[in-house]
Amino acid sequence: MGVTIMSREYPPDIYGGAGVHVDYLSRSLARIMDVEVRCFGKARPGPEGISVKAYESWDLMDEAEDRRLAKALAPLSVNLAMMKDTITSDIVHCHTWYTFMAGFYAKKLYGQPLVTTIHSLEPLRPWKEEQLGNAYRLSSWMERTGVEASDCVIAVSCEMKKDILKCYNIAEEKVRIIHNGIDLDEYKRVETDTARREYGIWEDYILFVGRMSRQKGIFHLLDAVRSLPEDVQIVLCAGAPDTEEVEREVVREAAKWRNVRLIREMVPKDKIIELYSHARVFCCPSIYEPFGIINLEAMACETPVVASAVGGITEVVVDGETGFLVEPGRSDELARALVKLLRDEELARTMGKAGRQRVELFFSWDSIARQTARLYEELVNP
Repeated sequence: MGVTIMSREYPPDIYGGAGVHVDYLSRSLARIMDVEVRCFGKARPGPEGISVKAYESWDLMDEAEDRRLAKALAPLSVNLAMMKDTITSDIVHCHTWYTFMAGFYAKKLYGQPLVTTIHSLEPLRPWKEEQLGNAYRLSSWMERTGVEASDCVIAVSCEMKKDILKCYNIAEEKVRIIHNGIDLDEYKRVETDTARREYGIWEDYILFVGRMSRQKGIFHLLDAVRSLPEDVQIVLCAGAPDTEEVEREVVREAAKWRNVRLIREMVPKDKIIELYSHARVFCCPSIYEPFGIINLEAMACETPVVASAVGGITEVVVDGETGFLVEPGRSDELARALVKLLRDEELARTMGKAGRQRVELFFSWDSIARQTARLYEELVNP
């Protein structure tokens, strides 16, 4: 059995949860089958057992009069380029709308079954029109085309499956739920604490990790700062802004507070694990989150979580056991939950331990790879 995985993101170019998913899934699958990865960007070596091919967009796409159009036209050009090399594997597996047209073309040209994994849905992210302009219509069409042509669609949560069925014309039996996972050997509590000092972070802090995006609820957390203790720092690891306008707004709002530390870069993995390990609380205030792999990362490091009760987060964080869930968009509820954990250190420790236990039981990558491989077998040998 062999699979061709298509993804915009692949190490070292990882910007969010979808890239993390592809990285770990491909490595786990490579232990049980042949894996080829086709990704965006410049040529790079792959890990042992994985063949990696990278493709760059056409330079002509960068000459679009409306620069926002290039944000959909350039990925479309990469999708076409991905098809110039014959696909000989048994199945094609695409991640995010960025590669769904490549999957569609592969099915037409080479005949392999097509699997798509939905990490987020374009129709449920209307704020992207601010980022893409009219290109949002094209990205939405690319997603619809790929999903509705799929032999199977993987939803990363039960809530995501419901959303897929609402948004697209696809039979329910074609949508399979396979959760995201985490590397339990890599993500675990560490005692080293050098990253905190390197970034000028106080001893007591609340941690946020995510893009500068309205989707991630960063402005709701900033609004909650007024209700949080002044001697606790709010650390925002917030790189990869959706737009320059959103970045300027985040910088402006963060600068209003003495106890907000904005880190405007992608923090290396070893350092982010240190920051997870020593945070008093991890906060995920997203207003839309199909899964929320960052919550798994924090829980694996034994840190309690306060998160929005939205999407797949409710399948990861157990309210009252591994943290607290609050209504999305409610800064007042967010602040109350954070303060409760800050004041009750024993409760925070108990929830942190419970989070690690839950991750170990349900979210290992080896388990997720086995589920994915069984799905491939069903499609190749019905």
